[in-house]
Amino acid sequence: MTENLWTRWPSREALSPKEITRPRRLLAWGVRLLVLVALVGSALHDSRVHGWAGVAGAGGLLVAGGLAWALFRTTLEHRLWPSLALVLALLLLAVGAEAAGFRSAAVVLCCGCAVAALERLPLAAAVPVASAGFAAFAAVDDDRGLVSASVIGGMALAGWALRLDAEARGTAQRLLAQERAARAAEAESAALAERARIAREIHDVLAHSLSAQLVHLEAARLLIERGADREQILERVVAARGMARDGLEETRQSLSALRGEVTPLEEFLTGLVGASEGAEVTVAGERVTLPVEASQAVRRVAQEALTNARKHAPGAKVSVRLEYGPREVTLDVRDSGGSPGELAQAGGGYGLLGMRERAELLGGSLAAGPDEEGFVVTLKVPV
Repeated sequence: MTENLWTRWPSREALSPKEITRPRRLLAWGVRLLVLVALVGSALHDSRVHGWAGVAGAGGLLVAGGLAWALFRTTLEHRLWPSLALVLALLLLAVGAEAAGFRSAAVVLCCGCAVAALERLPLAAAVPVASAGFAAFAAVDDDRGLVSASVIGGMALAGWALRLDAEARGTAQRLLAQERAARAAEAESAALAERARIAREIHDVLAHSLSAQLVHLEAARLLIERGADREQILERVVAARGMARDGLEETRQSLSALRGEVTPLEEFLTGLVGASEGAEVTVAGERVTLPVEASQAVRRVAQEALTNARKHAPGAKVSVRLEYGPREVTLDVRDSGGSPGELAQAGGGYGLLGMRERAELLGGSLAAGPDEEGFVVTLKVPV
């Protein structure tokens, strides 16, 4: 619900001097000093000021300064009744100054109360307070008629202009604070997203590498249980060691890719397929440079699909097709099918699920399932 215009206080940012620029502060203090010099000069040249009256005038000036400072504090804290009490005290002090012969001081106090009320109080309180201040000014002013009315009108416009200027400054400060907070939140979000990206990449590399090692180690265990010869067992152990070495290399490549240093995708797929028996790779479409995330997704899905083909259809022919389209790139990995291998149950079975989540984060999709011959994995990611 929008706060009522008449009861709304000017914002604390508008009333506070903290965010005021240095030139504006110097100008404000210059105006205050000019008013003080004018008051002191008018008091010294007033013929009725002498003896104890001068002491009383100096004391009244100090009291007025203290009340004005207190008024600025209470309005900054949005305390209505103490602010009204202080304004009333200043107006009474103006009446006393007029009675003691300090007419110039009385005029300044009356106008100052009116202008300060228009600038710093809710309009419901500012209008009657300013009216009382201008009425007191009209009572003590020597001028009459049009001149007095012009001065009052000018003071009222000055007070309203100061209020609008303070409101604009306060709004600008709040917007600046919000922008700074938004930038800080954006930077924090970007840092968290980058950490998540690195963690996901390292997780996928290790998951693939360890899954491949598990395939060979499980094969070695089965060979040992069956009493196979030493050469067959050694072959599996050496393959597992090679997978561990490849996993370390892939981790280094992933870190390089995260820094923007990545090998061409076609070269990677060719090398990957070349390490698998009975596999071939084809590339179609006009090659485009993929974002790092999309390129890494294609690489990880290809690795996972080839690993699954070795586990679930050993000896089957595997074809890898990479097709560049105008809006997306498609990776299609399919095998010719076959009897499930002894290692079909090795691993946790979460590889393709993780790849599907990665594809969805990029706005793409991943489909995996059997076809007429074997098993097909299809990844689509936006270019």
